[in-house]
Amino acid sequence: MKNFVLVATYTYSHEYIVLKFLLQDEDIPFFFENETIIGISPFYSNAIGGIKLYVHIDYETYVKELIKDLDRPDSHLKIV
Repeated sequence: MKNFVLVATYTYSHEYIVLKFLLQDEDIPFFFENETIIGISPFYSNAIGGIKLYVHIDYETYVKELIKDLDRPDSHLKIV
């Protein structure tokens, strides 16, 4: 998709589910590449490069900060 950039890569879907709901809640345009195939067959994750989060270029900086905030030790909404 045009004007979307890779922001993060995850191995399994449980690693980003909180982030997915936050992005949906804030109406940020995004998509996860390989989400369906890895959901069906998780062992393919390493072979195809994981689940890739792409966001619209206008939201790249904001989403990277959001991910960093979720990874803080004192965050109540942690990404695994």
